[in-house]
Amino acid sequence: MKSGVAGIILAGGQSRRMGGGDKGLLPLGNGCVLDQVLSRLDPQTETLALNANGDASRFSAFGLPVLADVVEGFAGPLAGVLTGLEWAAVDTSCKAIVTAAGDTPFLPPDLVSRLAEAASKQPGAIAVASSGGRLHPTFALWPIGCREALRHFLVDEDNRRVSAFIEHYGHIEVEFPFRQAAGLDPFFNINVPDDLAQAERLLQSIIP
Repeated sequence: MKSGVAGIILAGGQSRRMGGGDKGLLPLGNGCVLDQVLSRLDPQTETLALNANGDASRFSAFGLPVLADVVEGFAGPLAGVLTGLEWAAVDTSCKAIVTAAGDTPFLPPDLVSRLAEAASKQPGAIAVASSGGRLHPTFALWPIGCREALRHFLVDEDNRRVSAFIEHYGHIEVEFPFRQAAGLDPFFNINVPDDLAQAERLLQSIIP
């Protein structure tokens, strides 16, 4: 899909509740968690990159650019958003990025199109996904033009909260429905070992 949007998979977390390591590389189905994320996000974007810190070679099998945070100190997902924005501004012709957490194997196949449609009605705003009345700030469409404001917020003001920046900058919320047959929140994420087991069961019971 030639969407004009660059996809950034946020995989830079430290996964403390899973005992460390990369949640995206945990086995799921016939591959790993990241395989599921990629299979859903790749068709929706112009180009894709991974945001992750440390040795990039562990992701070499995916054949994607691996972007280390442009700010130091594991500043959280907001640092990954800034990293993606600055990469897209220099290395792509895209006018926006969409971010997705690397531990969410069932993200919506229409994530980008619905966020982009909402953003077109409020130019310059960040379009943010929600489900079940809950906002998911790491699933959002970010205009390239917000990167300077984001860098100031993150670096100069030392504020790392994604939701705080979204509120500060201005956003529009886009609600995504649960999959009724499975009762599945499309933004279900893997935080603890029981979540991984549940994801395996869900993968066997739903249509991708």
